[in-house]
Amino acid sequence: MRPRQKPPYGEAPPTQQVDLFGALEAPQAIETKPAKAPAARTKTPGGVLPALAAPELQALAERLPSTVHLGTSTWSFPGWRDIVYGDEYSSAKLSRDGLKALGAHPLLRCVSIDRSFYGPLSVADYARYANQVPAHFRFIVKAPASVTDATVRGDKGAPAGDNPAFLDARIAIDEFVQPCMAGLGEKAGALVFQIPPLPDAMVVDPTAFLDRLSEFLKALPLLPGESCYAVELRDAIMLTPRFIRVLRDAKVRYCVGIHARMPDPRRQAKALALLDEGGLGPLIVRWSLHGGFKYEQAKAKYEPFDKLVDDDPDTHEALAELALRYALAGQPVVIAVNNKAEGSAPLTCFKIARNMAALLPQE
Repeated sequence: MRPRQKPPYGEAPPTQQVDLFGALEAPQAIETKPAKAPAARTKTPGGVLPALAAPELQALAERLPSTVHLGTSTWSFPGWRDIVYGDEYSSAKLSRDGLKALGAHPLLRCVSIDRSFYGPLSVADYARYANQVPAHFRFIVKAPASVTDATVRGDKGAPAGDNPAFLDARIAIDEFVQPCMAGLGEKAGALVFQIPPLPDAMVVDPTAFLDRLSEFLKALPLLPGESCYAVELRDAIMLTPRFIRVLRDAKVRYCVGIHARMPDPRRQAKALALLDEGGLGPLIVRWSLHGGFKYEQAKAKYEPFDKLVDDDPDTHEALAELALRYALAGQPVVIAVNNKAEGSAPLTCFKIARNMAALLPQE
């Protein structure tokens, strides 16, 4: 097993981003205020009680295409009381037992497992997660940084040297792909290789990186059913037609990463359009961080994650339009939102769902 690595935290956004794909026309959507769901109050021994979803959210869930999976990045947040959870629970309790309650919410149909980025998980770990959620639920799972980070990082996240296991397919298969699929089965929506910021030499001359990425992706085993691989970037300048062709040749998806270091989702949608010239595939999105913030800044501003602090209607609309384009074509749509996107991941999901419903033909 590879040594654990700390991910790069607190990276400042670049001073300039390259617009490689242009912009899409903004979709028309109706803005609505979030409704507060009433909480259930009946205790259940040992478990975590789900909050009662408001009738509006129940109706939204029934209206959206069944291929749409909106959800959150992890779930162990006491501030989600009366939004996801029906009572007050500790973070440790929610980490252990809260996933079942989240999976009971009609609109929250996916979650991103982020702890796998810090080190490999076992088949038993993945199976425990899968057993807590219904059949329609999907997981986004991040590959360990030990195979996705080009550098070995010190305690504070600064590069400390080259990573000899970077994009090593054998390690990725043994420590990530096989245990993940064995434990999650058909509930594995997307196995995401998030590439942290690359060394300057790879950015200046990306040929070696792209060749290595191509070889790596083509060495991965085919996944069953609707499960897919996806690659997410943290360097806007690397989102080029050449990078997209590497993914297309390997039949791997591009993960739209909404983050301070990346272009807005409309520009990233242009990259998807190039990827899907021969036909649409699954849509994978991770909305990680509000633009202009570092993780620590967003965490301090948004805790306890019980309300929207920095509402971003443009991103709601862009994701709603993009999601419907793929869902109405019959493709799986898996979108995971972090609390650090706007302040409360579930409330952001509800906003996206309302925007999607507004774009659907009236019944």
